[in-house]
Amino acid sequence: MATIISIETPSLGDRSYLVHDGEVAFVVDPQRDIDRMLDAAEKAGVRITHVFETHIHNDYVTGGYALAQQVGARYHVNAADDVSFEREPIHDGDVVEVSPELRVRAMHTPGHTFTHMSYALEGDSPAVFSGGSLLFGSTGRPDLLGAEHTHDLAHHQFRSARRLAEELPGSTKVMPTHGFGSFCSATSTGGDTTASTIAQERLINPVLSQDEADYVAEVVAGLDVYPAYYVHMGPANAAGPAAPDLSFPEQADKAELRRRLEAGEWLVDLRTRTAFAAGHVPGSFAFGLDGQFSTYLGWLIPWGTPVTLLGETREQVAEAQRELVRIGIDRPAAAATGGPEDWTDEPLATIDRATFADLAQVRHHREVSVVDVRRVSEWRDGHIEGSVHIPLHDLLGRIDEVPAGEVWVHCAAGYRATMAASFLMARGHRVVVIDDSFDQSARAAGLPVLEETAAV
Repeated sequence: MATIISIETPSLGDRSYLVHDGEVAFVVDPQRDIDRMLDAAEKAGVRITHVFETHIHNDYVTGGYALAQQVGARYHVNAADDVSFEREPIHDGDVVEVSPELRVRAMHTPGHTFTHMSYALEGDSPAVFSGGSLLFGSTGRPDLLGAEHTHDLAHHQFRSARRLAEELPGSTKVMPTHGFGSFCSATSTGGDTTASTIAQERLINPVLSQDEADYVAEVVAGLDVYPAYYVHMGPANAAGPAAPDLSFPEQADKAELRRRLEAGEWLVDLRTRTAFAAGHVPGSFAFGLDGQFSTYLGWLIPWGTPVTLLGETREQVAEAQRELVRIGIDRPAAAATGGPEDWTDEPLATIDRATFADLAQVRHHREVSVVDVRRVSEWRDGHIEGSVHIPLHDLLGRIDEVPAGEVWVHCAAGYRATMAASFLMARGHRVVVIDDSFDQSARAAGLPVLEETAAV
């Protein structure tokens, strides 16, 4: 009987898998920080003999090559993938007998990429490791290889999902890599993301109920932006990335932090947004570890800019390091721990926090500008009349479009708004951050909320 252990990476919305029979194990799509997988194998008392890669990932740097090298496992990567390292080339239909209890069949399921593979675990408790193909209630997005391939890949994705649903038993557990908040999902997976089967997906997944033309049209029309750092992940993975260095960075004192700030480097404050608003180093940026830290940092930072991490504890800095190596930011330039009074001798900067009800009241008394930093899809669903829309990922390139004077910034709940406010304050803007739920509070406060069709 096979045991499947899921290793989650919530900040990226991904899962990796360790599958064992009590003695030997195989791994699917391990993240860069392979120590988690090694620890899971040690705890289970099993030896990893095979590592499977569903595709050349676009949202994280793989740990597959480094893991296989470290434990002496066979590393299975699609024979058609153009990589610069030695691997065990695998083809559609190949069956790998990891052990008598662990028979794995490779299934070519293009759509997320042209060479994407799914791996079906055969036997009494079947499962399919579907990577970025069939997700819970959705499929992997087809546009990460460029707009010129999007329609072709969407058609491939439709047929691949249908192939899985037709060839595999209904009891087959669906074990995707993406779809738990990952930007690699074509649409929201919604609902329950704890478990699913092929039979369940036949009932709820649009790709298995729509015709091909409708599925492709709906998926392509619904595609939204994805993080800018994705462009660096494919080349890194094709090169066979080594295991990361997670040793603690060089510690910086106040003078060193000031020098780095003045040199244009990024000082990244890892504390919660409420702590940042209460007092922070002027010019530092708010990337709290309580949100999608690595996704947004990787999305916004000019690639290659040195990063210094400011955390309350060494553990906080270590967590941030782990997040960053997953997206190819291998070594922070420096780090400092404690609080902002330990990081600067200058007066601390603060940010006023408010609610949508506060905004409604203020608008009765004086003119203020409202900047909405949500994504386009969120804006279309409803936005405050008269607000300026600059998605967070565009803010640094469009910061000259931010109105002069007092600016109230909001997102969906406050995390991205605080991040945006930190950038605006560093440029000298007078900012109030709305730390409140847009969906629950904006209309309730009496603010005029328009949908895109009504706003035109």
